[in-house]
Amino acid sequence: MAPGRFITLEGGEGAGKSTLARSLADRVEALGLRVSVTREPGGSPKAEAIREAILSGRVKQHGAFVEALMFSAARIDHIDRLIRPALQRGEWVICDRFIDSTRVYQGALGRIDAGLLAELEAVTIDGLMPDLTLILDLDPTIGLARAARRRAPGEGSDRFESETLAFHRTLRQAYLAIAEREPSRCVVLDAAQPPAVLAQAAWTAIRERLPAPQVA
Repeated sequence: MAPGRFITLEGGEGAGKSTLARSLADRVEALGLRVSVTREPGGSPKAEAIREAILSGRVKQHGAFVEALMFSAARIDHIDRLIRPALQRGEWVICDRFIDSTRVYQGALGRIDAGLLAELEAVTIDGLMPDLTLILDLDPTIGLARAARRRAPGEGSDRFESETLAFHRTLRQAYLAIAEREPSRCVVLDAAQPPAVLAQAAWTAIRERLPAPQVA
């Protein structure tokens, strides 16, 4: 059985991660490979329930560390129920957000001690790291405008979309800092490009970073 591949998509609000995930999944399936598209927080019934609690803002009052614990609880269930079993079956997994979102939102922005957050991460993922992380880089003013357009009429912004522009600018720099520290895992893509152009750039990165007979 060919080994599964684990690809994560990261970036700020409105960067186009969900759209890119679907496009990449289509390309993987066209090669005759099985692929699971998932997201964080979420991906399993328990994790989806935690997602609703976090994005509604009900957890925010308890501070960044409690948010990090909630994300970690969701991630453990997600890994156990979906990600690891799919990889063991030889499937590809494309995940909209993973560990880097916690590092950025609760670490760099929530100012949780880096050592403490690293210990929590190690327990949570139990050695499971992405084979490749695509970081979608975008001016936050553009991203927030995109996020606003996709909301249904009368629907308000979620827990993170409602943060200040300064928050989102810091978030962007934190993602770029991760990419600079871990160049062997991370590739930065210009998310201001049209979706089709971005998808081709992402697929090129996958071909270069994850060489395999199946990837053409």
